[in-house]
Amino acid sequence: MSFSIAGKTAIITGAANGVGLAVARQFITMGANVMMADRDEERLRAEVDDASDEEGNARIFACDLREKLSQANLLSATLDAFDRVDILVNGSRQVMSTDPLDTEDDTIEQMLAQNLMSGLRLSQLVAKRMIKQAEDDESDDNKGSIVNLSSIAARRTRPGLMGYSIASAALDQMTRTMAIALAPERIRVNAVAFGSVMSSSLKYALKETDGLRDDIIEHTPLSRIASASEVADAVQFLCSPGAGFITGEIITVDGGRALLDPVETAAH
Repeated sequence: MSFSIAGKTAIITGAANGVGLAVARQFITMGANVMMADRDEERLRAEVDDASDEEGNARIFACDLREKLSQANLLSATLDAFDRVDILVNGSRQVMSTDPLDTEDDTIEQMLAQNLMSGLRLSQLVAKRMIKQAEDDESDDNKGSIVNLSSIAARRTRPGLMGYSIASAALDQMTRTMAIALAPERIRVNAVAFGSVMSSSLKYALKETDGLRDDIIEHTPLSRIASASEVADAVQFLCSPGAGFITGEIITVDGGRALLDPVETAAH
């Protein structure tokens, strides 16, 4: 069984920070060609100083993935740099609080646009390219892998995160549906749903909120906060030959947190 992704070409969105950045770093280290996409061009350039080096295996593309033209240009830039695309990791995501009783609150629409629709449209676009690449390949090998970064918020009930939770649940169902739709093309679609991860945003929250660290650990059976690299490990596995017969699955990386009473725990 092989977990290698060396030589594969991956588009990773949300790659300027957090889990998306951790996935991009790991893929680059493991020998994959990586197109790092995000709206934050400054952070992308700081991460990949030699992004324009034709000999390197990393490139950057700054764009707003909610725009169809940006998605088309992202795919074109990837093909120009690496000739093909084998992996898509939809890691571009946003967390916003929601007032569930405010009729003027539009965060649900914003969360659906950012966390669901941008990933869906990009998946459709990239899948068509994967299908075209496979036209002359008659082997039984997998022809591509799509992994969506989701959240245990899809299964937790917390009114203040209603928009985020709805978008996460929709993303999980999109994962399952696209897995069935693309299975005849031998393209696998899976997701990684995670809980609290030690990202820069969580580090800031831990400093600003008394007792937050203890609360997270108390409601996590493994009694610790995950590192972003642990989520990246799960993503790499799903993109590797070792997961060649896995599709439509939502793999949970949360230390057992989603198994607890939903009234007592929440996603941070």
